[in-house]
Formats: sequence, C-alpha cells, structure tokens
Amino acid sequence: MRIAIVGAGALGLYYGAMLQRGGNEVRFLLRRDYDAIRAGGLKVFSTGGNFHLKEVAGFRRPEEIGEVDLVVVGLKAFANDRCAELIAPLVDAETLILTLQNGLGNEEGLAALFGPARVLGGVAFLCSNRGAPGEVHHLGAGKILLGALIPENGERAKMVAALFRSAGIDCTAVADLQKARWEKLVWNIPFNGICAVTGRTVADILGSDCGRRLARELMAEVMAAANAQGLSEPVPEEFADQMITFSAGLGPYRPSMMIDREEGQPLELDAIFAVPLERGAARGVPMPRVETLLGLLSLAVQGANEGTA
Repeated sequence: MRIAIVGAGALGLYYGAMLQRGGNEVRFLLRRDYDAIRAGGLKVFSTGGNFHLKEVAGFRRPEEIGEVDLVVVGLKAFANDRCAELIAPLVDAETLILTLQNGLGNEEGLAALFGPARVLGGVAFLCSNRGAPGEVHHLGAGKILLGALIPENGERAKMVAALFRSAGIDCTAVADLQKARWEKLVWNIPFNGICAVTGRTVADILGSDCGRRLARELMAEVMAAANAQGLSEPVPEEFADQMITFSAGLGPYRPSMMIDREEGQPLELDAIFAVPLERGAARGVPMPRVETLLGLLSLAVQGANEGTA
C-alpha cells in the first residue's frame, strides 16, 4: 500500500518505519529530519528490537509525494490549521485518512475538509521520543485502537487495522471510536498535564502520594464526562486502576506535552483539555480539576511567550 506520513515526529517516524519494514511503500513528509534521513536512512531503537531503514522516501513538500492510498496524520493538534495544505495533494477519490492525533475533534476537522466517509481515527498508546535527527526511540507499548468516524464504515477500519498488524503493530479495530478517544484522555489529561506543569516524570508523579491522588481524581472527572457522552458502553471504574498499573510500568517517562513545554513548543491544550471540558459541560458534568490544570498550563504558556517577546 502507498502510505504518506504527515507529521513525522516520534509517533509518525516509529509507525511509518514499522509500516515500511512490513513491506509498504511509505513516503514521509519531513522537516527537521530531512537531511539526516536522506543521507543515512532512519534508525529505530526499540524495546522490540532495533532496526535501520537505509533507504527512506523523504520529501519536504506534499506535492512531491503525490496521491497515496492512505494518509497517516501524526501532526500535533495545534497544527490542524495546516491540514488542508499538507493533505490535499495526497488525496484522490479513494484515499483514506487516518489521524493518530491526541484529543478530541481531529476526525471532525478532517471530515469538514475531505468528507467524513474517508476519515478514520486511531488512538495510540505509544511511548516514544525523538532522538538525534534520523533517529526515533520506541520506549514501550504501541497499541492502536482504530475506528471509523462513520460507524457504518467499520470494514475500512478493519482493513487498515489488519494492514498495521501485518507490519508487526498491535492494532485492533473498534466499533466505538469516541469511547477509545475518551479512554486515552483518562491517561493523557492527568499525566501530560501534571508532568508539563511540574516538570516531573510519570514515575515522579506516581511516587508521590499527592501526585498519585491528583492523577486518580483527574481520571475520575474524565471518566464521568466520558460516560455522559452516550458511548456504546461506559468506561468502568476499574479502568483508572488499569491506567495506573500501565503508567507504573513506564518508569521515568516524559510525556510529549512535558517535552514540548521544555522545548518551548506550543501545547495541544485545545484538543486534550478544552474540547473535553466543553463536551463535559454540554452534558452537565463539571470537571473542576481538569479546568484548573488547563488554567495552569495556559498561564505557563503565556508566561513563556511573554518571556520571549
């Protein structure tokens, strides 16, 4: 299959490399890594085994990539205003678009641009960081829950999930994409948020009584909002325990929002915090701790911007 990776950060580089190693024709839209990858290929350092793709099709402009069968979107959600210009040159009448972005609202944004029938969403439970240019470090996990924006198009989701599995990626098609999105937020909101505010790792948060308690309280708010959304079935209370156990296995992991803040990059505050808050409020579910965390993150970003003005 001809696949384009738009948003070749840690997530895009890792999954793109796996898909190429699995026999697909993968084309990467690159910025920072362009020169390194063109010169020396892509190196993957993974808990599942290291590998090196010596020949990688990397491009600076989407027009150079051309039309493909599948577009995998790994952009940070704050860059969604560029989706039209970056994705349109890749799309023909049959092209599917899969967003692996965090948060809520990404599928709907793509549907408004390219039509809902072709849009798929994937929720990636992946621990990965970028290394030196031309390198990506897979630190653990990697499972994807994949569904169609329009549930009736579930067969398309199953087809793409099978493609990912054939490349060695743990990928399962789900009937309720929104449920999977909210389940990921049960992890993303507390750990991305607390780690970005405090500058402490996941292990630090769980090693502190107050940190662990705050994480669980945030999870409870997210699950309450999720279960007011008319999901196919509720997110069970024990899901928080599962997320704590999963997180304890990550060790001193630095979530993406923590790294973005340290590097002075924009944060995905709308998709991960603001939109869930809006959807919770619309169903009469207050999320005061989540709202406070968003406020702290917004102040931190504002302060950083003022410091560089």
